[in-house]
Amino acid sequence: MGGFDTIVYEKRDGVAWVTLSRPAVLNAYNMRMRDELYEVFGAIRDDADVRALVLRGAGRAFCAGADLTEFGTAPSPTIARRVRFARDVWGVLAGLKVPSVAALHGFAFGSGLEMALFCDLRLAAADTQLAMPEVRLGMIPAAGGTQTLPRVGGLGAALDVLLTGRRFDAAEALRLGLVTRVVPEERLAAETAALARELTALDPRAVRAVRQAVREGAELPLDQGLRLEARLAAGLRRTP
Repeated sequence: MGGFDTIVYEKRDGVAWVTLSRPAVLNAYNMRMRDELYEVFGAIRDDADVRALVLRGAGRAFCAGADLTEFGTAPSPTIARRVRFARDVWGVLAGLKVPSVAALHGFAFGSGLEMALFCDLRLAAADTQLAMPEVRLGMIPAAGGTQTLPRVGGLGAALDVLLTGRRFDAAEALRLGLVTRVVPEERLAAETAALARELTALDPRAVRAVRQAVREGAELPLDQGLRLEARLAAGLRRTP
């Protein structure tokens, strides 16, 4: 793939490493990053050699949220947000058939936290600060936060985070169920790499079936979810 301006893409041993790379602005999410993530997630979707995805940030933060300087170039903040989310970046990320891991550190605010919530697993360095501050700006999240937060952390946690817009730390994020594991800052890279290796060592058919059963089943009544699980399990037994 060609070079990117706002991200770095590397593929090693079956792992697609996507690094948000605007460190001077704490990896703030802008339209250029949107376009480049859309391209790279599409390439990962179509690459049969990729067995897992890791999403991380360069410098002092994972992602501090939307680049608010772009709001000044649009007729209104509403139009700026509509343009920024015109491409379904997060739909492509959520629709990947390989497991995804977000490695959080520094700040994961707004769009940064939202993109992490679309991943299957989230590791957070102990120093991470998280927030969904849109309500304090007179807005609501526009990258799925109102939908992913209750699905990941439950209704109570989602309303707490979304209605207050407050900051909280990695330890509280773990208690709320929004991150999978908290690790010392100096261990984040090693723990992320180890988890990615574990995922690539698994049977990819079983991994795809688990992800499909959980993600699709969460939207179904229990009886239909059980039928989905049974169908996927039977499909694995039939496949050599």
